[in-house]
Amino acid sequence: MKMEQSMCAASGPAAQWEQIHWSQCEQKGRRLQARIVKATQEGRYGKVKALQWLLTHSFYGRALACKASDAQ
Repeated sequence: MKMEQSMCAASGPAAQWEQIHWSQCEQKGRRLQARIVKATQEGRYGKVKALQWLLTHSFYGRALACKASDAQ
């Protein structure tokens, strides 16, 4: 059974990792974190929970988490 070259796992993610706009990721991540802080200060804990879920499930949040764990 032949595998196509485009199905190679090593070439795809590396190319995509290099194409991520890190400044945009950091900006969007910080904005979500600022919204979480503001909602916490206002006592809107339902909103806090929703924003935390959004941060942990967003592309930006996951990319930053991977980058931070990769640096260690």
